Amino acid sequence: METKKIVQTKRTKQVIFTLNEEEFGLDIMVVNAIEKYADLIPIPNAPVYIRGIINLRGDVIPVYSLRRKFGLAEKEIDDNTKLIITRSNGISLAYEVDAVKEILEIPEENVSETPEIAKSVHTSYIKYVANRKDRLILLLNHNGILSLKEQEDIQSLLENQ
Repeated sequence: METKKIVQTKRTKQVIFTLNEEEFGLDIMVVNAIEKYADLIPIPNAPVYIRGIINLRGDVIPVYSLRRKFGLAEKEIDDNTKLIITRSNGISLAYEVDAVKEILEIPEENVSETPEIAKSVHTSYIKYVANRKDRLILLLNHNGILSLKEQEDIQSLLENQ
């Protein structure tokens, strides 16, 4: 009797969200919460990518616009707009996204390295590309999204609140 070899595949669970109808993924292990768009308090003279701050269960959290980071046009806030709460480089923040679509488990064989042509200092936040049922999803490195300058600006902003 022949025994079948069971191969354990490494899977990744991703929170899939959209920006400008493009799909992105953020590892579920770095996502603390997904929240409805809350009462945002604008901060005068804040960096352009910071939309303001929110009070989430007693914590002051800056809201970071991924649309602005990626050079996309502004979009009206609507019922689909969500905040993905995470920590990046030791800083708690809320990424503002157009919509959260799903939590998706992606098998390792569907994940590829970022193509060389798409790699640069300005795209270091793209970790991998997932191909899932004719969908291309950019999987993000949450610690690669903020530049060193952005990290310093956000720390300074939080210290002055």
